[in-house]
Amino acid sequence: MRSLRRPLCSPNPLSERSYWLGFSLVPDIGPKRLQQLLGYFGDLGRAWHASESTLRQSGLEPAPLASLLQVRGRLNLDAQLERIRAAGVHLLTRADADYPGLLSSLSDAPPVLYVKGELTADDARALAIVGTRKATTYGRDAAGFFARQLAEQGFTIVSGLAHGIDAVAHRSAIESGGRTLAVLGTGVDIVYPPDHRQLALDISRHGALVSEFPLGTRADRRNFPRRNRIISGLSLGVLVAEAPENSGALITTTTAAEQGRDVFAVPGSIFGPSSAGCHRLIQDGAKLVVTVEDVLDELKVAYQAVETRTATERIAPGSDIEVRVLAYLSATALHVDDLVRQSGLPVAAVSSTLTLLELKGLARSVGPMLYSLPLQK
Repeated sequence: MRSLRRPLCSPNPLSERSYWLGFSLVPDIGPKRLQQLLGYFGDLGRAWHASESTLRQSGLEPAPLASLLQVRGRLNLDAQLERIRAAGVHLLTRADADYPGLLSSLSDAPPVLYVKGELTADDARALAIVGTRKATTYGRDAAGFFARQLAEQGFTIVSGLAHGIDAVAHRSAIESGGRTLAVLGTGVDIVYPPDHRQLALDISRHGALVSEFPLGTRADRRNFPRRNRIISGLSLGVLVAEAPENSGALITTTTAAEQGRDVFAVPGSIFGPSSAGCHRLIQDGAKLVVTVEDVLDELKVAYQAVETRTATERIAPGSDIEVRVLAYLSATALHVDDLVRQSGLPVAAVSSTLTLLELKGLARSVGPMLYSLPLQK
Protein backbone atom coordinates (compact mmCIF):
# COMPACT_ATOMS: atom_id res chain seq x y z
CA MET A 1 0.00 0.00 0.00
CA ARG A 2 2.95 2.36 -0.33
CA SER A 3 1.21 4.03 -3.23
CA LEU A 4 -1.11 5.62 -0.65
CA ARG A 5 1.76 7.76 0.63
CA ARG A 6 2.38 11.17 -0.92
CA PRO A 7 5.66 12.45 0.57
CA LEU A 8 5.38 15.94 -0.91
CA CYS A 9 2.02 16.75 0.65
CA SER A 10 1.28 14.27 3.44
CA PRO A 11 1.53 15.15 7.13
CA ASN A 12 4.54 13.93 9.09
CA PRO A 13 4.52 10.15 9.86
CA LEU A 14 3.16 10.62 13.39
CA SER A 15 0.27 12.75 12.14
CA GLU A 16 -0.40 10.44 9.22
CA ARG A 17 -0.67 7.51 11.60
CA SER A 18 -2.98 9.49 13.86
CA TYR A 19 -5.33 10.25 10.96
CA TRP A 20 -5.55 6.57 10.04
CA LEU A 21 -6.42 5.92 13.67
CA GLY A 22 -8.93 8.76 13.73
CA PHE A 23 -10.88 7.56 10.71
CA SER A 24 -10.89 3.98 12.04
CA LEU A 25 -12.74 5.30 15.11
CA VAL A 26 -15.51 6.96 13.10
CA PRO A 27 -18.71 4.87 12.91
CA ASP A 28 -20.01 4.36 9.35
CA ILE A 29 -16.60 4.92 7.74
CA GLY A 30 -15.20 1.56 6.76
CA PRO A 31 -12.45 0.45 4.37
CA LYS A 32 -14.36 1.33 1.18
CA ARG A 33 -15.40 4.84 2.26
CA LEU A 34 -11.87 5.44 3.49
CA GLN A 35 -10.50 4.52 0.07
CA GLN A 36 -13.02 6.94 -1.44
CA LEU A 37 -11.72 9.75 0.77
CA LEU A 38 -8.11 8.91 -0.01
CA GLY A 39 -8.83 9.02 -3.71
CA TYR A 40 -10.52 12.40 -3.44
CA PHE A 41 -8.19 14.20 -1.01
CA GLY A 42 -4.86 12.48 -1.70
CA ASP A 43 -4.09 11.92 1.99
CA LEU A 44 -6.04 11.44 5.19
CA GLY A 45 -4.78 14.63 6.84
CA ARG A 46 -6.57 16.75 4.24
CA ALA A 47 -9.70 14.61 4.57
CA TRP A 48 -9.69 14.86 8.38
CA HIS A 49 -9.45 18.67 8.35
CA ALA A 50 -11.72 19.26 5.34
CA SER A 51 -14.79 21.47 5.72
CA GLU A 52 -18.26 19.98 5.89
CA SER A 53 -19.10 21.24 2.41
CA THR A 54 -15.92 19.80 0.91
CA LEU A 55 -16.53 16.44 2.58
CA ARG A 56 -20.03 16.48 1.13
CA GLN A 57 -18.59 17.23 -2.32
CA SER A 58 -16.28 14.23 -1.95
CA GLY A 59 -19.34 11.99 -1.95
CA LEU A 60 -19.50 11.26 1.77
CA GLU A 61 -23.08 10.38 2.67
CA PRO A 62 -25.00 12.18 5.47
CA ALA A 63 -24.66 9.46 8.16
CA PRO A 64 -20.87 8.97 7.94
CA LEU A 65 -20.42 12.73 7.48
CA ALA A 66 -22.29 13.44 10.70
CA SER A 67 -20.27 10.78 12.51
CA LEU A 68 -16.98 12.23 11.27
CA LEU A 69 -17.89 15.77 12.32
CA GLN A 70 -18.90 14.56 15.77
CA VAL A 71 -15.86 12.33 16.37
CA ARG A 72 -13.19 14.72 15.13
CA GLY A 73 -14.63 17.49 17.30
CA ARG A 74 -14.03 15.58 20.51
CA LEU A 75 -11.13 13.22 19.72
CA ASN A 76 -7.54 13.95 20.73
CA LEU A 77 -5.63 11.80 18.26
CA ASP A 78 -2.21 12.21 19.90
CA ALA A 79 -3.70 11.17 23.25
CA GLN A 80 -5.23 8.11 21.60
CA LEU A 81 -1.88 7.10 20.14
CA GLU A 82 -0.20 7.56 23.51
CA ARG A 83 -2.84 5.36 25.14
CA ILE A 84 -2.09 2.62 22.62
CA ARG A 85 1.66 2.87 23.20
CA ALA A 86 1.18 2.84 26.98
CA ALA A 87 -0.76 -0.42 26.65
CA GLY A 88 2.22 -2.05 24.93
CA VAL A 89 0.30 -2.25 21.66
CA HIS A 90 1.59 -1.51 18.18
CA LEU A 91 -0.68 0.16 15.61
CA LEU A 92 -0.33 -0.90 11.98
CA THR A 93 -2.03 1.03 9.18
CA ARG A 94 -2.64 -0.01 5.59
CA ALA A 95 -0.06 2.56 4.56
CA ASP A 96 2.67 0.73 6.52
CA ALA A 97 5.08 -1.48 4.61
CA ASP A 98 4.82 -4.17 7.30
CA TYR A 99 1.03 -4.41 7.15
CA PRO A 100 0.35 -8.11 6.32
CA GLY A 101 0.48 -8.53 2.57
CA LEU A 102 -2.16 -11.25 2.30
CA LEU A 103 -4.61 -9.16 4.28
CA SER A 104 -3.78 -5.95 2.44
CA SER A 105 -4.88 -7.53 -0.84
CA LEU A 106 -8.50 -7.63 0.35
CA SER A 107 -10.89 -4.82 -0.52
CA ASP A 108 -12.30 -4.82 3.02
CA ALA A 109 -8.97 -5.08 4.85
CA PRO A 110 -9.07 -3.19 8.17
CA PRO A 111 -7.62 0.34 7.91
CA VAL A 112 -5.71 -0.29 11.15
CA LEU A 113 -4.62 -3.33 13.14
CA TYR A 114 -3.88 -3.32 16.84
CA VAL A 115 -1.05 -5.76 17.52
CA LYS A 116 0.12 -7.03 20.90
CA GLY A 117 3.24 -9.03 20.24
CA GLU A 118 4.98 -9.02 16.88
CA LEU A 119 4.10 -9.73 13.28
CA THR A 120 7.05 -10.87 11.17
CA ALA A 121 7.73 -11.60 7.53
CA ASP A 122 7.51 -15.33 8.37
CA ASP A 123 3.80 -14.87 9.09
CA ALA A 124 3.15 -14.62 5.36
CA ARG A 125 3.37 -18.44 5.49
CA ALA A 126 0.30 -18.94 7.67
CA LEU A 127 -2.57 -21.38 7.90
CA ALA A 128 -5.72 -20.99 9.97
CA ILE A 129 -7.01 -23.87 12.08
CA VAL A 130 -10.56 -23.44 13.35
CA GLY A 131 -13.43 -25.53 14.63
CA THR A 132 -16.05 -26.07 17.25
CA ARG A 133 -15.81 -24.73 20.79
CA LYS A 134 -17.31 -28.02 22.05
CA ALA A 135 -14.53 -30.19 20.68
CA THR A 136 -14.43 -33.93 21.26
CA THR A 137 -11.25 -35.75 22.17
CA TYR A 138 -10.89 -36.69 18.53
CA GLY A 139 -11.29 -33.08 17.40
CA ARG A 140 -8.71 -31.85 19.90
CA ASP A 141 -6.28 -34.55 18.84
CA ALA A 142 -6.79 -33.76 15.15
CA ALA A 143 -6.31 -30.01 15.70
CA GLY A 144 -3.17 -30.59 17.75
CA PHE A 145 -1.83 -33.06 15.20
CA PHE A 146 -2.11 -30.62 12.29
CA ALA A 147 -1.03 -27.56 14.28
CA ARG A 148 2.14 -29.28 15.48
CA GLN A 149 3.08 -30.66 12.08
CA LEU A 150 2.35 -27.41 10.25
CA ALA A 151 4.34 -25.45 12.83
CA GLU A 152 7.23 -27.84 12.28
CA GLN A 153 6.95 -27.06 8.58
CA GLY A 154 7.42 -23.36 9.31
CA PHE A 155 3.77 -22.29 9.20
CA THR A 156 2.35 -19.69 11.52
CA ILE A 157 -0.91 -21.01 12.98
CA VAL A 158 -3.79 -18.53 12.97
CA SER A 159 -6.95 -18.96 15.04
CA GLY A 160 -9.42 -17.06 17.22
CA LEU A 161 -8.54 -17.76 20.89
CA ALA A 162 -11.89 -19.48 21.50
CA HIS A 163 -12.43 -22.59 23.60
CA GLY A 164 -12.05 -25.95 21.90
CA ILE A 165 -10.25 -26.26 18.58
CA ASP A 166 -8.85 -22.69 18.57
CA ALA A 167 -7.15 -23.08 21.94
CA VAL A 168 -5.65 -26.46 21.02
CA ALA A 169 -4.29 -25.05 17.74
CA HIS A 170 -2.60 -22.12 19.51
CA ARG A 171 -1.11 -24.25 22.30
CA SER A 172 0.13 -26.96 19.95
CA ALA A 173 1.91 -24.42 17.75
CA ILE A 174 3.64 -22.89 20.78
CA GLU A 175 4.61 -26.29 22.20
CA SER A 176 6.19 -27.15 18.84
CA GLY A 177 8.34 -24.01 18.97
CA GLY A 178 6.30 -22.32 16.25
CA ARG A 179 4.47 -19.03 15.88
CA THR A 180 0.78 -18.39 16.30
CA LEU A 181 -1.56 -15.43 15.81
CA ALA A 182 -4.86 -14.97 17.64
CA VAL A 183 -7.37 -12.70 15.91
CA LEU A 184 -9.79 -11.25 18.44
CA GLY A 185 -13.36 -10.03 18.37
CA THR A 186 -12.44 -7.66 21.21
CA GLY A 187 -9.72 -5.10 21.78
CA VAL A 188 -6.30 -6.70 22.26
CA ASP A 189 -6.40 -5.52 25.88
CA ILE A 190 -9.55 -7.57 26.56
CA VAL A 191 -9.12 -11.34 26.79
CA TYR A 192 -12.19 -13.32 25.79
CA PRO A 193 -12.90 -15.87 27.05
CA PRO A 194 -11.41 -14.58 30.35
CA ASP A 195 -9.96 -17.96 31.33
CA HIS A 196 -7.59 -17.73 28.34
CA ARG A 197 -5.51 -14.93 29.89
CA GLN A 198 -2.42 -17.13 30.23
CA LEU A 199 -2.87 -18.49 26.72
CA ALA A 200 -3.20 -14.93 25.36
CA LEU A 201 0.01 -13.95 27.15
CA ASP A 202 1.83 -16.96 25.70
CA ILE A 203 0.56 -16.12 22.20
CA SER A 204 1.81 -12.54 22.51
CA ARG A 205 5.26 -13.96 23.34
CA HIS A 206 5.26 -16.46 20.48
CA GLY A 207 3.43 -14.41 17.85
CA ALA A 208 0.75 -11.79 18.35
CA LEU A 209 -2.76 -10.90 19.40
CA VAL A 210 -4.39 -9.02 16.51
CA SER A 211 -7.61 -7.01 16.30
CA GLU A 212 -9.23 -4.28 14.23
CA PHE A 213 -11.28 -3.22 17.26
CA PRO A 214 -10.13 -0.31 19.46
CA LEU A 215 -8.73 -0.85 22.94
CA GLY A 216 -11.45 -1.47 25.48
CA THR A 217 -13.84 -3.13 23.00
CA ARG A 218 -15.63 -5.93 24.83
CA ALA A 219 -17.04 -9.14 23.41
CA ASP A 220 -20.08 -8.68 21.20
CA ARG A 221 -21.48 -11.45 19.02
CA ARG A 222 -21.64 -9.01 16.07
CA ASN A 223 -17.86 -8.63 16.15
CA PHE A 224 -16.97 -12.25 15.54
CA PRO A 225 -18.04 -12.59 11.88
CA ARG A 226 -15.89 -9.51 11.19
CA ARG A 227 -13.07 -11.15 13.13
CA ASN A 228 -13.38 -14.31 11.03
CA ARG A 229 -12.63 -12.51 7.75
CA ILE A 230 -9.28 -11.45 9.24
CA ILE A 231 -8.46 -15.00 10.35
CA SER A 232 -8.86 -16.22 6.78
CA GLY A 233 -7.40 -13.02 5.30
CA LEU A 234 -4.11 -13.53 7.15
CA SER A 235 -3.85 -17.12 5.95
CA LEU A 236 -3.06 -19.10 2.83
CA GLY A 237 -5.90 -21.44 3.73
CA VAL A 238 -8.30 -22.50 6.46
CA LEU A 239 -8.35 -25.99 7.97
CA VAL A 240 -11.46 -27.07 9.89
CA ALA A 241 -10.45 -29.73 12.41
CA GLU A 242 -13.93 -30.49 13.72
CA ALA A 243 -17.27 -28.71 13.27
CA PRO A 244 -20.94 -29.66 13.51
CA GLU A 245 -23.39 -28.59 10.84
CA ASN A 246 -24.14 -25.11 12.24
CA SER A 247 -20.75 -24.28 13.73
CA GLY A 248 -19.66 -20.64 13.69
CA ALA A 249 -16.31 -21.85 12.38
CA LEU A 250 -17.96 -22.42 9.01
CA ILE A 251 -18.34 -18.64 8.66
CA THR A 252 -14.57 -18.51 8.38
CA THR A 253 -14.61 -21.01 5.52
CA THR A 254 -17.20 -18.89 3.72
CA THR A 255 -15.01 -15.80 3.94
CA ALA A 256 -11.99 -17.91 2.97
CA ALA A 257 -13.71 -19.06 -0.21
CA GLU A 258 -14.76 -15.50 -1.03
CA GLN A 259 -11.15 -14.39 -0.56
CA GLY A 260 -9.82 -17.13 -2.82
CA ARG A 261 -8.20 -19.07 0.03
CA ASP A 262 -7.99 -22.87 0.16
CA VAL A 263 -10.37 -24.69 2.50
CA PHE A 264 -9.38 -27.98 4.14
CA ALA A 265 -11.51 -30.28 6.28
CA VAL A 266 -10.61 -33.22 8.53
CA PRO A 267 -13.07 -36.13 8.25
CA GLY A 268 -14.60 -37.59 11.39
CA SER A 269 -17.02 -40.25 12.48
CA ILE A 270 -20.18 -40.63 10.42
CA PHE A 271 -22.04 -41.79 13.54
CA GLY A 272 -22.14 -38.48 15.39
CA PRO A 273 -22.82 -34.80 14.65
CA SER A 274 -19.45 -33.39 15.71
CA SER A 275 -17.91 -33.58 12.21
CA ALA A 276 -21.06 -33.08 10.15
CA GLY A 277 -19.92 -29.59 9.16
CA CYS A 278 -16.57 -30.94 7.95
CA HIS A 279 -18.31 -33.60 5.89
CA ARG A 280 -20.56 -30.97 4.34
CA LEU A 281 -17.52 -28.88 3.44
CA ILE A 282 -15.92 -31.90 1.77
CA GLN A 283 -19.10 -32.55 -0.21
CA ASP A 284 -19.06 -28.91 -1.28
CA GLY A 285 -15.48 -29.11 -2.55
CA ALA A 286 -13.18 -28.58 0.44
CA LYS A 287 -9.98 -30.62 0.37
CA LEU A 288 -10.21 -33.71 2.57
CA VAL A 289 -6.96 -33.94 4.55
CA VAL A 290 -5.58 -36.78 6.65
CA THR A 291 -1.88 -35.87 6.64
CA VAL A 292 0.09 -32.64 6.62
CA GLU A 293 1.36 -33.61 3.16
CA ASP A 294 -2.22 -33.27 1.88
CA VAL A 295 -2.18 -29.62 2.95
CA LEU A 296 1.29 -28.92 1.62
CA ASP A 297 0.52 -30.54 -1.74
CA GLU A 298 -2.56 -28.37 -2.20
CA LEU A 299 -0.61 -25.23 -1.30
CA LYS A 300 2.28 -26.33 -3.54
CA VAL A 301 4.67 -26.20 -0.58
CA ALA A 302 7.55 -28.65 -0.27
CA TYR A 303 7.65 -30.95 2.75
CA GLN A 304 10.58 -30.32 5.08
CA ALA A 305 12.12 -33.20 7.03
CA VAL A 306 12.12 -32.77 10.80
CA GLU A 307 14.38 -34.39 13.36
CA THR A 308 13.77 -38.02 14.31
CA ARG A 309 12.93 -37.24 17.94
CA THR A 310 10.08 -34.97 16.91
CA ALA A 311 8.74 -37.52 14.44
CA THR A 312 8.81 -40.24 17.08
CA GLU A 313 6.89 -38.07 19.52
CA ARG A 314 4.43 -37.18 16.81
CA ILE A 315 3.35 -40.75 16.00
CA ALA A 316 2.95 -42.00 19.56
CA PRO A 317 -0.59 -43.05 20.57
CA GLY A 318 -2.16 -40.12 22.37
CA SER A 319 -4.73 -41.80 24.62
CA ASP A 320 -5.69 -45.07 26.33
CA ILE A 321 -8.42 -45.70 23.79
CA GLU A 322 -5.91 -45.43 20.92
CA VAL A 323 -3.65 -47.96 22.64
CA ARG A 324 -6.63 -50.25 23.18
CA VAL A 325 -7.75 -50.14 19.54
CA LEU A 326 -4.18 -50.57 18.30
CA ALA A 327 -3.86 -53.77 20.34
CA TYR A 328 -6.43 -55.45 18.07
CA LEU A 329 -4.91 -54.30 14.77
CA SER A 330 -2.51 -56.44 12.77
CA ALA A 331 -1.24 -56.78 9.23
CA THR A 332 -4.49 -58.62 8.42
CA ALA A 333 -7.45 -56.36 7.68
CA LEU A 334 -10.12 -56.29 10.36
CA HIS A 335 -13.66 -54.95 9.99
CA VAL A 336 -14.82 -52.15 12.28
CA ASP A 337 -17.61 -54.39 13.60
CA ASP A 338 -15.03 -56.97 14.66
CA LEU A 339 -12.98 -54.29 16.42
CA VAL A 340 -16.08 -53.09 18.25
CA ARG A 341 -16.91 -56.63 19.38
CA GLN A 342 -13.36 -57.49 20.43
CA SER A 343 -12.59 -54.20 22.18
CA GLY A 344 -15.97 -53.77 23.83
CA LEU A 345 -15.93 -50.07 22.86
CA PRO A 346 -18.82 -48.12 21.29
CA VAL A 347 -18.98 -47.99 17.49
CA ALA A 348 -18.55 -44.20 17.40
CA ALA A 349 -15.47 -44.36 19.65
CA VAL A 350 -13.80 -47.05 17.55
CA SER A 351 -14.62 -45.29 14.27
CA SER A 352 -13.28 -41.89 15.38
CA THR A 353 -10.19 -43.46 16.96
CA LEU A 354 -9.39 -45.35 13.76
CA THR A 355 -9.63 -42.12 11.79
CA LEU A 356 -7.23 -40.44 14.20
CA LEU A 357 -4.82 -43.40 14.11
CA GLU A 358 -4.89 -43.18 10.32
CA LEU A 359 -4.07 -39.46 10.56
CA LYS A 360 -1.06 -40.35 12.70
CA GLY A 361 0.06 -43.09 10.33
CA LEU A 362 -0.55 -45.79 12.93
CA ALA A 363 -3.44 -47.48 11.11
CA ARG A 364 -4.33 -48.03 7.49
CA SER A 365 -7.69 -48.15 5.74
CA VAL A 366 -7.64 -51.03 3.24
CA GLY A 367 -11.28 -50.99 2.19
CA PRO A 368 -14.75 -50.01 3.35
CA MET A 369 -14.75 -50.30 7.16
CA LEU A 370 -11.54 -52.40 6.99
CA TYR A 371 -8.36 -51.45 8.85
CA SER A 372 -4.91 -52.89 9.41
CA LEU A 373 -1.55 -51.78 10.70
CA PRO A 374 0.37 -49.62 8.19
CA LEU A 375 2.70 -51.27 5.71
CA GLN A 376 6.26 -51.59 6.94
CA LYS A 377 8.72 -49.39 5.01
